[in-house]
Amino acid sequence: MPILPVPPPDRPDAVDWVRDHLGDLVREPREAVAASAFDGGQKAADAALAGLDITGYASTRSTVLPRSARGASRLSPYIRHGLLPLPEVWSAVEGAPDRDRAKYRDELLWQEYARHLYSRLGGSTSRPLRYGPPRTGAGWSGEPWPDDMACMSAMVTELREDGWLVNQARMWLASQWAVRAGRDWAAGEDEMFAHLVDGSRAANRLGWQWTVGTGSGKPYGFSRWQVLRRAPSLCASCALADDCPVESWPDAEPGAPVDGPDLGRAPIPAGPAHVEGGGGEVVWLTAESLGGRDPALAAVPDRPAVFVFDEPLLARLRLSGTRLVFLAQTLGELATTRPVHVHRGRPEAELAGRRVAATWTPVPGWRRRSRTVRPVEVHPWPWLIRPESFALLSYSAWRRHARPR
Repeated sequence: MPILPVPPPDRPDAVDWVRDHLGDLVREPREAVAASAFDGGQKAADAALAGLDITGYASTRSTVLPRSARGASRLSPYIRHGLLPLPEVWSAVEGAPDRDRAKYRDELLWQEYARHLYSRLGGSTSRPLRYGPPRTGAGWSGEPWPDDMACMSAMVTELREDGWLVNQARMWLASQWAVRAGRDWAAGEDEMFAHLVDGSRAANRLGWQWTVGTGSGKPYGFSRWQVLRRAPSLCASCALADDCPVESWPDAEPGAPVDGPDLGRAPIPAGPAHVEGGGGEVVWLTAESLGGRDPALAAVPDRPAVFVFDEPLLARLRLSGTRLVFLAQTLGELATTRPVHVHRGRPEAELAGRRVAATWTPVPGWRRRSRTVRPVEVHPWPWLIRPESFALLSYSAWRRHARPR
């Protein structure tokens, strides 16, 4: 297909660009495409990291409201898209208070564990890992995220407008959907994934599996107690304050054990430890690694880059426009530093016949396409913990043996 014009880096123009060139692929009507609460691009990522202060993080990371009291770092969109590699963020909090540093780094390790799990299992993470869905008691009628519950309405609105939620709110939505309402957890994960600017199948699926109990055997029970503790203003303003449908803990039991994928000790795909090959004429960029410090980009500062908006994939996923605006801004800014060519189509077709350099990426789609694209130059992925032969039965089991570089 024809090459697209380079996206503009500023927010309003990037919104217009997505409407014009990708508007038929988004979840909402074309005219409703809007920017998220995050600016895309390396400059925004670097500014966010430079301003990072996790003092008090251990105590405030789960605060939902007021927003001014939230301790979450809000770096996740930049981490997810490779603008801030995990080793760089890990080093940035070296001087933080001990308790806060330990808790924050534990969250970074959770992200790395999710990547290890996804690198090995790929699409199998869409099915229960260890246990079946939770068995609910009394039936839930109506929508799983009802508008008349202030806690649900506020969090769903923030998800769809900002493209982001603190982890506590993500757990509320996942538990309400699958543990209390008894809906298909994978469908709920799809809905959340479509809107999150930091949405990755690795982290989002793992979070849902842990929350609903399919990965742990311990469903997380959402109730009014969490809202009163983490966002008390929501209950105070709720029309159902005197008749709260989540007043008590949900009547649910863990699902039965399932014959899921092998999570025992086995090799995890990790990619090369050193650069393989050479002579790439263009860099193949993916949504996993768009930052200026992507190893294949950094190797030759003026080498042109190619990004392909995967039309068949986007037509199937129907992502929110907020996600695509973030990507467009990031590509637009990158184009101010080197030639960037943006396509819409199938990556294999758009890259055919080119001598491609790329950074190895721990997602099954990259590995599948690379067999056709055949990069002549492959750079290592910037792991925080380079995968070896690890058991992935649980985060805690993995953590006992995994050591950051």
